[in-house]
Amino acid sequence: MPAPSIVDSHCHLDFPQFEDELDAIIDRAVAAGVTRMVTICTKIGEVHKARKIAEDHPPVFFAAGTHPMNAASEPMVSVDDILALTAHPKMVGIGETGLDYHYTADTAKVQRQSLRIHIEAARQSGLPLIIHARAADDDMARILSEEYRAGAYSCVMHCFSSSPELGKAALDLGFYLSMSGIATFKNSQEVRDIFAAAPVDRILVETDAPYLAPTPHRGRQNEPAYTALTAQVGAEVFKMDYVDFARQTSENFDRLFSKAASWKSA
Repeated sequence: MPAPSIVDSHCHLDFPQFEDELDAIIDRAVAAGVTRMVTICTKIGEVHKARKIAEDHPPVFFAAGTHPMNAASEPMVSVDDILALTAHPKMVGIGETGLDYHYTADTAKVQRQSLRIHIEAARQSGLPLIIHARAADDDMARILSEEYRAGAYSCVMHCFSSSPELGKAALDLGFYLSMSGIATFKNSQEVRDIFAAAPVDRILVETDAPYLAPTPHRGRQNEPAYTALTAQVGAEVFKMDYVDFARQTSENFDRLFSKAASWKSA
């Protein structure tokens, strides 16, 4: 019996760790039931790498943006720059963008400027915003709310492991929370509790590969096939059968990433 279908909503297949075995990585993911993957470009100048992977592999889509930790070292992207990329049929999201004050608090002002540009691109394109948030909860909640009042947009809080307050703020705006391998770690009960309190129709799953491999692979290189391991923990958190949780999170992905859901291979 084939594995239940599931989606890895966030991975980095263009990163050098995967370069020599990309085909095998994708084959293992499909064998594990991961029927679709979104590979995330974190530097607009390198978007061609993610785009080529998506073009060459039917299960793969891509998103593009400037990661907050790259915001000061990369040229400031414009709304028009991002919108030009969205013409590609497999470009399905804006980001990842966001705020990271843990490693790069000294560039906070530039990060906030970049974030607002990405939000406007998401608003104009109708594609979902993909948010990275670390140690910046107050600014993140404020900016997301301010911008939403200025005009609606859709959004997923990628690899969510922030405070319950930021989780509630995002959910109150109609946004989604994405569960990564962090939720499988023994010391992550608070993260699991935040997810358990959220509506299950607002939950996605992801790997963030090659980072944050779920238990029992913690500390080793992550890959999209391990989405199923995180989803198994997610099913426990929501007291659901794995098959039902996989189906629910796939439906959630289709609702948020509607361009991916409607894509048909040529």
